[in-house]
Amino acid sequence: MNTIFRVQEYKALAYRLLLAYVFYFIVRVLFLTYNYSLLDVTSVSEFFSLYYHGLAFDTTAILYVNLLFIFFSVIPVVINTRKGYQKFLMWLYFITNLIAYATNFIDFIYYKYIYSRTTIAVIDVVKNENNKGSMFFRFMLSYWHVFTLFIVLAFLWIFLYKRVKVQETEKPNNLVKYFLTSAAAFAVIGLMIVGGIRGDFKYSTRPINIIDANRHVTKVQHGDVVLNTPFAIIRTIGKTSFKKVHFVDEQVVVDNFQPIKHYTNHPKTTPNIVLIITESMGREYWGCLNKGKNIPGYEGYTPFLDSLAQHSLIFDNSYANGSKSIHGMSSVLAGIPSFKDAFTSSPYPKQKIQSLVSTLKEMGYDTSFYHGAPNGSMGFLGFGNILGFDHYYGKTEYNNDADFDGSWGIWDEPFMQFMKSTFDEKKQPFFGTIFTVSSHEPYVVPEKYKGKFPKGKVPMNQVVGYTDYAFKKFFEAASKTDWYKNTIFIITSDHSNQIAYDEYRKVVNRHATPLLIFKPDGSMKGVNHELSQQIDIYPTVLDMIGYDKPFMSWGRSLVGGDKIKPYAISYYGNQYMFQQGNYICAFDGRDVVGFYDINDKGLEHNLISKKNKEMEQVEIACKAFLQDYFERIIDKKLYSK
Repeated sequence: MNTIFRVQEYKALAYRLLLAYVFYFIVRVLFLTYNYSLLDVTSVSEFFSLYYHGLAFDTTAILYVNLLFIFFSVIPVVINTRKGYQKFLMWLYFITNLIAYATNFIDFIYYKYIYSRTTIAVIDVVKNENNKGSMFFRFMLSYWHVFTLFIVLAFLWIFLYKRVKVQETEKPNNLVKYFLTSAAAFAVIGLMIVGGIRGDFKYSTRPINIIDANRHVTKVQHGDVVLNTPFAIIRTIGKTSFKKVHFVDEQVVVDNFQPIKHYTNHPKTTPNIVLIITESMGREYWGCLNKGKNIPGYEGYTPFLDSLAQHSLIFDNSYANGSKSIHGMSSVLAGIPSFKDAFTSSPYPKQKIQSLVSTLKEMGYDTSFYHGAPNGSMGFLGFGNILGFDHYYGKTEYNNDADFDGSWGIWDEPFMQFMKSTFDEKKQPFFGTIFTVSSHEPYVVPEKYKGKFPKGKVPMNQVVGYTDYAFKKFFEAASKTDWYKNTIFIITSDHSNQIAYDEYRKVVNRHATPLLIFKPDGSMKGVNHELSQQIDIYPTVLDMIGYDKPFMSWGRSLVGGDKIKPYAISYYGNQYMFQQGNYICAFDGRDVVGFYDINDKGLEHNLISKKNKEMEQVEIACKAFLQDYFERIIDKKLYSK
């Protein structure tokens, strides 16, 4: 055997890296299988086309993960072929590869909730949880099949790895030639690694990034088939999308959004305000918000909220401005949406922020935030402190673990009653925000209510029924208090959850959320079909109560004849989705990649080749929003001067 040219070692290295490609192919098939209804891959040929484009992303991830393994495999240290050294290489190979590989399995389940590949930002979601161990164990039980698949594939990978062994060789006689040939091979392999990590060998081309996954697809969700999760995580480590851009003149921003607002539509009043952000309870589940949508076989699961809607102003064309719970908090309370990266986990949340909390405190309101989870969960306590809430009520303040659901926090029914009891003791006016917890995975209800609520078409439907019942009990109790008639109630959600109907599998509708405004005196009723979004809640409340000072907001009042044209913006599949007028504009941060009819929520028919004047105006508005969004956040101008 020729020990000078190390052929067997290079063959073994190639085989071991090839195995990684094989198992990345398998996990891509499994990812598609678990999320088939969302990814809309309609043929085998379409899948292999996406897989072909995904090879570049697999290459980058595999090479990043295996950098140390490759380095130690090819360095000329003479002892490379010894059994001990090869055993070290195997351990290094599988420790790094299996950790990275496991992240793909997260998205078998998590993709259904965030509609994108997991990035480094997921750490910001879980780092504030103090029950990580119990959560992990529960996920293992709930999704045992995913863990089983991972273990089976890991053992298969190890078995195949061992099928090709490097035979131990004697020390080469010609050490000079050995080192020279090894050095040459090292240089060539290094060059190939650089090209593989970058995505090509062109010096003028930037390394491929997440956004490049959508370059070769016609459906925005196909970008997530092209990607793999290790790539998405690696490419977002230490990265932020918060960078200033300049697309339009400042006057264009003012004309489209008037970021500094000053309403004079209503007289100044100080009613109590109760704002309820309902965990995961998207628009799909509300019967009252789906009338006339002609969804085959539709059933709703909110009988109480549907009855309340008959005496409320409801918005059946409303959208979330983010995909995670903390996104909902910043969007609803401060009018600050989150796109590729959450504002709250960026370098910029610790600044002066004008919000519902700050403006209502100016008016003498007592301000409180309620969340039945362990204090600090989801990052709510930290962001709540930045906003300046007077009081935070969590699981600690509730102080009765008998009502703990075993997973997330206190069951909604008793915790909403706890909130009501604190209101009873407060001096009016007060502003209370609650973020509920029960309408969420693992989709269970209290033991005493088992069988009470319809199972529905997906597990989420049962817990929606429970939370709707918690609303009923809360309003029954609140209606008997002296503060009830002087209160405005606003109900929305942070994002959606499990999907049962094709209408809500459509890309844009995956961000569809409810919005209801109820005044006990019956002065606000009806159905508003215009576009609305979470960031509209903040200016709407201030307009309703006649706040008489300027304030900063990108949203618009939904009750006062705001001159801003209705719009909604969200982020999906590495693209901004800007809805306005008759069109949806898909913008990747650099270029507009699509225009769609406003009713084409599935983004099936790209009209970019038929671009007209209105499309141009929608494009300008989208760019103007993003320009002002990044500038104000980075320059710390989230308030009126």
